[in-house]
Amino acid sequence: MFEALTEKFNSVFRSLAGRGRITEANVLDAMREVRKALLEADVNYNVVKKFCKDVTQAAIGAEVIKSLHPSQVLIKIVNDELTKLMGPVDSNIYFVSPGPTVIMLAGLQGGGKTTTAAKLGKYLLEKGKKTLLAADDLQRPAAIEQLIVLGEQIGAEVYSEKSKNPVKVAKNAVKYAKKNDFDVVVIDTAGRLHIDEEMMSEIADVAKTIKPHQIYLVCDSMTGQDAVNSAKEFNDRLELDGIILTKLDGDARGGAALSVKAVTGKPIKFIGVGEKLDKLEEFHPDRMAGRILGMGDVVTLVEKAQEHFEADEAEKLQEKMAKGSFGFDDFLKQTQAVKKMGGMKDMLKMLPGVGSKLGDMDFDDGQLKQIEGIVHSMTTLERREPDTIDSSRRRRIAAGAGVETNDVSGLVKTFKRSRDMMKAFSGGKFGGLKSLLSGGFNMDTLSEAMGAGRKIKQRSKRKRKILRRGKIKRR
Repeated sequence: MFEALTEKFNSVFRSLAGRGRITEANVLDAMREVRKALLEADVNYNVVKKFCKDVTQAAIGAEVIKSLHPSQVLIKIVNDELTKLMGPVDSNIYFVSPGPTVIMLAGLQGGGKTTTAAKLGKYLLEKGKKTLLAADDLQRPAAIEQLIVLGEQIGAEVYSEKSKNPVKVAKNAVKYAKKNDFDVVVIDTAGRLHIDEEMMSEIADVAKTIKPHQIYLVCDSMTGQDAVNSAKEFNDRLELDGIILTKLDGDARGGAALSVKAVTGKPIKFIGVGEKLDKLEEFHPDRMAGRILGMGDVVTLVEKAQEHFEADEAEKLQEKMAKGSFGFDDFLKQTQAVKKMGGMKDMLKMLPGVGSKLGDMDFDDGQLKQIEGIVHSMTTLERREPDTIDSSRRRRIAAGAGVETNDVSGLVKTFKRSRDMMKAFSGGKFGGLKSLLSGGFNMDTLSEAMGAGRKIKQRSKRKRKILRRGKIKRR
C-alpha cells in the first residue's frame, strides 16, 4: 500500500536531513518533489495544489528554516496536513431505534461491492448487531449466489428474490428485516457507470423508495482519480454518507485515498485491505498518514494484538520467554495468532521505519503449514524441550512430516536463535508482549530489543568462528 509514494516522501526528507540549517528555497525545492510524487500517485491536481500550498505556508510559518532539525519539523507538518486532508475520523455507523438501520452500498462495476457487503456484515455481527444482507444486484450473473455463499461463511442471513425489479426487492428486504427484528440490513446493489443515466436513475429510485439511513459508495482505490470522479457523480445523485475504499492491499498509488474526501466532502468510513472477509478496517486518517510517510501504524498493531492475544496467556508466554523455557507448543500458538492478525508482512508494515524497507520481500505464510507439520511430528518431550532433538530424532520427525532432515535441522536452529532473542526481548527492560497488549510498547523499546538480539547473534557468530578455528588447528 502506497510503497512508491512512501519512498518518494522519504527521499525528500532524507535530502533535508543532512542539513544543519535550510533556506526557504530548500523548502520550496522539497515541496516541488512532494508535488511531483503526489501527481504520480494520481492524486487530484487541485487537491495537490492546495496541499502543497498549505504545507509550504505552515513550514515557513513554523520557522522550519530556524529549526535545528528541519526535516523532522517538515515531516510533522506534512503528517498533520495529510491527516487534515483525509480526515476527520468518522468510522461510526449511526444506528436507529427502533430498527432496522438500512445501509445501501453503491458503486461502479468491479469495485468489490458484494464482497464489501459481506465484510461489513461480518463487522456488524461482531458488534452484536443482528444483520441481514439483501441481494439487490440483479444485473451481474451469479451475484445473488455469491452473496448467499459469503453470507453462509459469516453466519448472516441473505434475503433474495427471483425478480428483475431492484426497487421491489429492496423494499421487500426492508419489510422482511422489520418483521424479523433485524438490527441492520445491508443492501448490495448492482454496479453501474456514473455516466449511465438509466442505471443512475434506477439506484436513485431505490434510495427514494427505501430511504436508507446510510448510503456508502464502494470505490476501487486502484482506479485513482477515476474513483474520485465517479464518487462526485454518485454524491450528486444520492447524497452519500461515506466512502468505503477497497483493494488498498494491492498496487494502490494512493490517489483515491488522498483525493476522495477533499473532492466529495464525504468521510472515508472503512478500507478493504485484503480478500478475506475479516479484512475491513475502520479508517483513521492519522494512522493512514503515518503509513504513507513510513512512520508505521503501531496503534492498529496494538489493537490487533489485543484482539487475538489473551492478556493472561501473553503474560504466561512472556514468563516462559524470560526463563528461556519457550517451547514449540508455545511457538505454534504464536504463529496461529500471527496468521489471524494478517500474516508477518502485514504486521511488519505497521512498524515505524520497517514497512517502507520491506519492498518486494517475500514472506510466505504458507510455509507455516510445513512448520506446523514438523512440530506436530514431534513428541511431547521434543516440543517442550527442543534441545533433546538429536540427529536420530530429526530423521524420525522428518519422515513423519514428509520433509527433508535438513528442513527439521533448519527449523530447530532458527527456533533456538529466536528463543534467545525472545529471552532478551521479554526482560523487564523491554516489556515484550505484555507491554504491547497494554499499549505501552514503543519504538525505543523495539530498537533496544533488536540491539540485544543483534548482540546475541554476534556472540553466536564469534563462537562459531572460534570453533571453526579450533577444528582447523586440530586438523
